[in-house]
Amino acid sequence: MKAFVVVATKGRAKETFVLLDYLQQQSLLPSYVVVIGSEESDIAGLNEHPLILSQQGELVVTTAGSCHQRNVGLDVIQQRTLELDASQWFVTFFDDDFRPATDWLAKAGEFLRADSSVMGVTGHVLADGVGTEFGISELEAQLYLNGSRACEPHWSHVDKPQELNGLYGCNMVIRGTSASHVRFDENLPLYGWQEDYDFANRSKEAGHLYVIPGCKGVHLGTSSGRTSGVKFGYSQIANPIYLAKKGTMPWHFARRMMFKNIAANIYKSLTLNKIKDYPGRLRGNLKAFGHLILNKLSPTNVLNI
Repeated sequence: MKAFVVVATKGRAKETFVLLDYLQQQSLLPSYVVVIGSEESDIAGLNEHPLILSQQGELVVTTAGSCHQRNVGLDVIQQRTLELDASQWFVTFFDDDFRPATDWLAKAGEFLRADSSVMGVTGHVLADGVGTEFGISELEAQLYLNGSRACEPHWSHVDKPQELNGLYGCNMVIRGTSASHVRFDENLPLYGWQEDYDFANRSKEAGHLYVIPGCKGVHLGTSSGRTSGVKFGYSQIANPIYLAKKGTMPWHFARRMMFKNIAANIYKSLTLNKIKDYPGRLRGNLKAFGHLILNKLSPTNVLNI
């Protein structure tokens, strides 16, 4: 199968350059890579990367927002796959701070090739810096990938393929059958929190989604380029409610997610954790609940906060 890669980036040109190194080392080389920034500084220096110089990929600048940026990437890929059988190619979405094992794309392709009913997969995240205060360094990522350091507990750690309702956006694959027409919901602006779950869930209408142990990688969890604490906190409430009403996220899942995040924001605000803006997130949570009471809650409100 042919593999294509889309990388939406903001404020992380250095991290994206390293990701392109990892993509060049894949045992199944991507047929084409599209990197989409929100301004020229997001892609600064990437035009000097061998992958771009060899015309195996291109750089695009468009309006900020992970959903919009990824949609632009999908549109580019669609134009390059018009003559291909949609079931025989796939698009991989990597966060700019994700570090895939060298056989990540090959393992994903093998799994999709073996079962045409599979529409998407996400891999085993050996360590996830999003759940830490300082993130994971490039050196630490190498230690996890080469087996020198044992993997950390993570929901994606499974012994055999397990079916899901959504995928983890830092490393997810969608078969061309869905990628050729399904698009990210741009009503989830900026960081677009939970846009991956929504996109994958709608892709699931044509088949099945799985987490598979063969696709291993590390998510650094780099803090730069992320949305402000207040905006992110607002999205932690507004986005799950929006998706639950839309029907792409179960209400019980949305409620559990919201209250888990509120509890974490309260606890980490009280412990004076200054690495990330947890007080800001908590204020965003409260603002969203205020809008919910007033019947003004909408994910797009983060644009005006």
